[in-house]
Amino acid sequence: MTSLILSPRLEAMAPSATMAVTQKARDLKAQGRDVIALSVGEPDFDTPAHIREAAKRAIDEGETRYTAVDGTTALKAAIARKFSRDHGLDYADDAIMATSGGKFLIFAAMLATLREGDEVIIPAPYWVSYPDIVRLAGGVPVIVETKASEGFVPSAEALEAVITEKTRWLFLNSPNNPTGAVIPKARLAEIGEMLLRHPHVWVLTDDIYEHLSYGEAVTTLPAVVPALKERTLIVNGASKAYAMTGWRLGFGAGPVPLMAAMRKLAGQATSNPSSVTQAAGVAALNGDHGFLDEWRSVFQARRDLVFSKLNDMGLDCPTPGGAFYVFPSCKSVLGRQGPGGEIGTDGDFCLQLLEETGVAAVPGTAFGAPGHFRVSYATDTAALETSMDRLAQFVTGLG
Repeated sequence: MTSLILSPRLEAMAPSATMAVTQKARDLKAQGRDVIALSVGEPDFDTPAHIREAAKRAIDEGETRYTAVDGTTALKAAIARKFSRDHGLDYADDAIMATSGGKFLIFAAMLATLREGDEVIIPAPYWVSYPDIVRLAGGVPVIVETKASEGFVPSAEALEAVITEKTRWLFLNSPNNPTGAVIPKARLAEIGEMLLRHPHVWVLTDDIYEHLSYGEAVTTLPAVVPALKERTLIVNGASKAYAMTGWRLGFGAGPVPLMAAMRKLAGQATSNPSSVTQAAGVAALNGDHGFLDEWRSVFQARRDLVFSKLNDMGLDCPTPGGAFYVFPSCKSVLGRQGPGGEIGTDGDFCLQLLEETGVAAVPGTAFGAPGHFRVSYATDTAALETSMDRLAQFVTGLG
C-alpha cells in the first residue's frame, strides 16, 4: 500500500488540547466513570426559545437552500445593526461576512493575507488555535507573554517591542480565552495609539465573549481608535452570547478588500453557513437580549465560587473580568507526588486529576502558559461545587 504523505504544514500543527481533553473525558464517561468536564467553553444554558422558533419557521417555510456565500441579506443587515448598536460602528453590506463558525473567519483572514514567513503577534495566554492557524497559512507566530500579576493584560510597550518589518497582524482577544482577562478601554487606547505608528500592522480582534463581562463594559479596538477601522478585522459569533455553539455561526466585519478576499476563499472552501442557522442568527441579533443579564449574573456567581475555592487550596488565580474561565497556577504543586507518579508539568497535573477524580481541565501549556490550567465554569453550580471538592482532596493528598 502506498504510504500517505502529509503536508509539512499539517504535521507542524498540534491537535486541539481542549478537544483532546474533552474527548478523553467522554471516553471515561462512556466506561461508566463519574466525570465532570470543565474543559470545554460551552454555555450550559439552552438556546433561547425565540431563536429556536425562528429556526423551526425557517425549516417549515422552506429556507433550506443555498444562500450567498457570506450570508443572507437579512443576516448581514442584523450584523450591521449589531455593530452600530453595540459599538457605534457603521459597516456596509460588503464589509460584513457570516461563516460556519467564528474560527473560519480567522482561517480565512490568515490564508488570504499571509505570505511565507510573515509574522503574527499573539499575546499569551492565547486561544489554542491561534498559533496553528497562523502556521497553516505559512506565517510565524510571535508570542508575547503577559503576567498573572498584571491580570494577563498585554501592554502597548511589550507588543511594540516585537514589531518588525515582517509583522502583518496583531491578535487581540478580550474577554480572553483562557484567562477571562478584559483589556480596559484605556489600555486599548494605548495599544491603538501605538499601532498608529506602525501602519503596516493589521489587527484581528476576537470579540466572541464581549457580552460576558462582569465589570467595565467590553468595547472593541476600532470603536476606541477609529483610525484603525480600515485595518481591523472584528471576529465574533453566536456561540457564546446566545448558547449556540452547535449551530456554527460566526460573523465579522472589516475593510472591504479584505472581506472580498475572504469571501473568495470561502466560496472554494465552505460556501455559505447553514441557511437555517442564519435565520436563527437574525432572531438572535435582532431579538430581546434581556436573558443576558440573568446569564451574566449566574456566570458571575459561579466565577466567584470557583475563584474563591481555587485560591483557598493554594492554586493562585487572578480574578477574571469576563468570559467563563479561570486560569489558576498549579506551580505550587509541581514536583510533588500524585497517585500516578511525580507531577512535573501542568499536563501531568491535569492528567492525574482526570484519571483520579474524574475532573477534566485543560493544561496551560496548550495556551502558551506552562504551569497553569484552565477551568470552564460554564456548567451547573452543583457540578462545580463537587469538582472543586474533588480538586481540593486531590491537591491535599499529594505527597
